[in-house]
Amino acid sequence: MFVYDKISILVTLLNIGLAGFVIFLERRNVAATWAWLMVLLFLPIVGFVAYVFFAQNLSKRKMYKLERETEARLAGIIEAQRSEFKERALPFRDPVMNRYRDLMYMNLMSSSAVFTQNNDVRIFTDGREKFESLLADIRDAKESIHLLYYIVKDDALGNRILDALIEKAEAGVEVRFLYDQIGSYRLSSSFFQGLTKAGGHAAAFFPSKIPYVNIRVNYRNHRKLVVIDGRYGYIGGFNIGDEYLGLDPRLGYWRDTHLRIVGTAVLQMQIQFMLDWNLASHAKITADEKYFPASGLQGEVGVQIVSSGPNFSIEHTRNVYLKMIHAAKERIYIQTPYFIPDESVLTALKMAILSGVDVRVMIPGRPDKRMVYWASYSYLGDLLQLGMRCFLYDRGFLHAKTIVVDGEIASVGTANFDIRSFRLNFEVNAVLYDTDTAGRLRSIFEEDMTYCRELTFEQYQNRTKGERFRESCIRLLSPIL
Repeated sequence: MFVYDKISILVTLLNIGLAGFVIFLERRNVAATWAWLMVLLFLPIVGFVAYVFFAQNLSKRKMYKLERETEARLAGIIEAQRSEFKERALPFRDPVMNRYRDLMYMNLMSSSAVFTQNNDVRIFTDGREKFESLLADIRDAKESIHLLYYIVKDDALGNRILDALIEKAEAGVEVRFLYDQIGSYRLSSSFFQGLTKAGGHAAAFFPSKIPYVNIRVNYRNHRKLVVIDGRYGYIGGFNIGDEYLGLDPRLGYWRDTHLRIVGTAVLQMQIQFMLDWNLASHAKITADEKYFPASGLQGEVGVQIVSSGPNFSIEHTRNVYLKMIHAAKERIYIQTPYFIPDESVLTALKMAILSGVDVRVMIPGRPDKRMVYWASYSYLGDLLQLGMRCFLYDRGFLHAKTIVVDGEIASVGTANFDIRSFRLNFEVNAVLYDTDTAGRLRSIFEEDMTYCRELTFEQYQNRTKGERFRESCIRLLSPIL
């Protein structure tokens, strides 16, 4: 009994010390701080272990490093464009984009997102079309193929892509495949043996050094990027697996949004891949000129590639969404599988609705992750009461991560409308400044509405007491879900 008392006192003191560390030294977001304090208070031992695994602060570490010459060149480009913005000397091919100059400037200064407007953008909403296009570009590759995916499955689609990569590696094309170990936890390292034998390279992001134990389990590289020959770039929501072709009987048709970009914006995607690759792999890649070919005029779409992650103290993705919401004059269309906004985004949406903006949010009609789905529901009530329209997608599973403002600008990428994507995941989005492209995304949203049932405030109010209690409990943990 005496030993038990000593252990109990030790655990209590340890929890108090850890709580003090969370409050006074970590300087976390207030909501996240309260969530962790509750975990530590009510689950003393389990809470301590959870904190060690899930609450490391990566923003205080310089994780990414560019070569000195490359960093200096990029800094010069950013400074030159900063001056153009300040002096209003940057002409826009689409004059409407003048009103979004402050959004461009913010992304440039906070996320080093250079603005380019010579891009061609193709939109995919169906996995079969996206992967057929990707495979065609892989087959045509001459110099290099760089892939980064959060989830990679050892199934028919995964092996089809792998076989195409092996063929190119055997032909002398440089192939590098980066995957997230947590997202692809079922993937055996032997999956890439054929590729490495052919001369290609594969690496896992944040691999566990101890089998079945990964202290960085909470920080996932959720990006999906492909860059081929430095000329063709893919970015969006599709991972690699048969389910993304709609072949999972439980989820059914997979509705996602992905982009194929040709133009100077691809060079920024290349830089992001290199940063991630060099962090994960011992086989470093240098910023050779062959990876950054001159693009020329490919189209007229303005694009910024905005990356975010727990290595930054600024939540770049959240700020992009906030700025876009505040810029809206007529309508905001949001598609996301998980809707867990933080207080600032929630307030911005409320202000938009009260200002007469037509705010519509589309989420899946059926969940793939129940706890996250319950948390999403808990945030809908106040917005529905104010006049937001919510649509539940029933054709299959909705995985798209898009926001369209006034049919003029849009964002498509890997970041969900949730706190995890804002603060914990490594994400990347393409912010699009083009009325034609944004108009197409708006039309896609409106077409998707035909496969939805609308959730009204009256229906929301009819939830059972058990559902409300469950959602309220899960909401308390939403900052760390």
